[in-house]
Amino acid sequence: MENSRRNFLKKSAATIGALTIVPGHVLFAKGELRNAKGELIRKATVAPSDKVNMAFIGIGNRGGQILRDFMNTGMVNNVALCDTDMGAAHTVKSIEAYPKLPQFQDFRKMYDKMANDIDAVCIGTPDFSHFPVTMLSMSLGKHVYVEKPLSRTFHEAELLMNAAKKFKVVTQMGNQGHSGANYFQFKTWLEEGIIKDVTKVTAFMNNVRRWHGWDTTIKSFPKGQPIPSTLDWDTWLTTAEFHEYHKDYINGQWRCWYDFGMGALGDWGAHIIDTVHEFLDLGMPTEINPILLEGHNPFFYPQSSSIDFKFPKRKKMPALTIEWRDGMDNLPDMPEGYYSSLKTENVPTTNMGEVKKAKLSPGKFIYSKDLTFQGGSHSSELRIVPKEAEQDMKLKLPEVPKSPSNHFENFALACRGEEKCRSSFDVSAPLSQVFCLGTIAQRLGTKLKFDRKKKQITNNEKANQLLVGTPPRKGWEEFYKL
Repeated sequence: MENSRRNFLKKSAATIGALTIVPGHVLFAKGELRNAKGELIRKATVAPSDKVNMAFIGIGNRGGQILRDFMNTGMVNNVALCDTDMGAAHTVKSIEAYPKLPQFQDFRKMYDKMANDIDAVCIGTPDFSHFPVTMLSMSLGKHVYVEKPLSRTFHEAELLMNAAKKFKVVTQMGNQGHSGANYFQFKTWLEEGIIKDVTKVTAFMNNVRRWHGWDTTIKSFPKGQPIPSTLDWDTWLTTAEFHEYHKDYINGQWRCWYDFGMGALGDWGAHIIDTVHEFLDLGMPTEINPILLEGHNPFFYPQSSSIDFKFPKRKKMPALTIEWRDGMDNLPDMPEGYYSSLKTENVPTTNMGEVKKAKLSPGKFIYSKDLTFQGGSHSSELRIVPKEAEQDMKLKLPEVPKSPSNHFENFALACRGEEKCRSSFDVSAPLSQVFCLGTIAQRLGTKLKFDRKKKQITNNEKANQLLVGTPPRKGWEEFYKL
């Protein structure tokens, strides 16, 4: 019965593309989209005067932070809470804040019961489970805000990008700095010729990671442990290959493992490389080369990684190499007059507690024809280094417009038709695919060559198979067919 209802809703949403323009008198309250007979098709758009009815899927840790950020916009109604562990300490804060709302452990059951009451969803689940939740939501006509990175595999990102176009919904990936100062500064400086002819970018994240210090000689995954009574482990796994429950898979620990997360690159790359990738029109690299993999093993990410991504010439822009560096002691080469720390705003606090900081705060160096730039992560503005060069350019720098909305406001306004999302899937899916290529190179410890037109790895069949990854578990295949 539940699957039948979801199939009905999906088929109804799919008919949207076949509808002709409907006169205004058949558009009803809350942006209901109806056909000429007045029959409800779906809530496609929220009226500008209305709040967005949003369900939150993943409400603990980072998911809880996003929930609060959305509610602070004043543009959202919270209509449902969903998490695979509604009794865990990290979900209690969200539940206590909204004790009367419908609660679910399975996003599929949430949609079976109240799909017509939801305009949009916020997805704050682990990396590997972004895909099924996002795909089902879009197929039902729901606008989606999804934490970064968009997906764990290259193929899933491709499917999500295509589905966003097919279902004509508003989409936003949660790299919140993409609505901040760096976004508008980079765009303006590029348009005005301050940033030009970039040939190299060094991106780095040298803070401690959860898996640092783990035994890199392990021969198998950890042995299973008793499943907490409040956790729906099967739904937590979603499409992933079956693993017995272990505490080092949940509550952020999933980021450590190739099977569940995207390591330091997927976690921080979206906050550091995002503007470079979009505004320099990078697309896909032709070569991904792991220069250093300290503590390499087949299960979890290395203690330190150095990966070079080579991008070809694009229009009038020269070929470019992004050098990625992570690991506490794996510092990049630094230009003259660099800053050991740059002010970075709007960076969420980690749920790892107090951690040892690296000698260099996360960020990037951008090497262009005439100037060298240094930027931090998230919305951190670029600085020209050394200071003398910045002083020389001071009077030549154009005025940069201020952001009209933060990332959460931007999504809500886009749902109401007032703005366009800055990190929609046509922007964020290709960026996430770059990370997917990088993690495949990390996992196999080998250089990869990539055909940008065919979107295939040409020199390693196993790596090419990892673009798709392991088949979904039995019972979870439907999300790849929507």
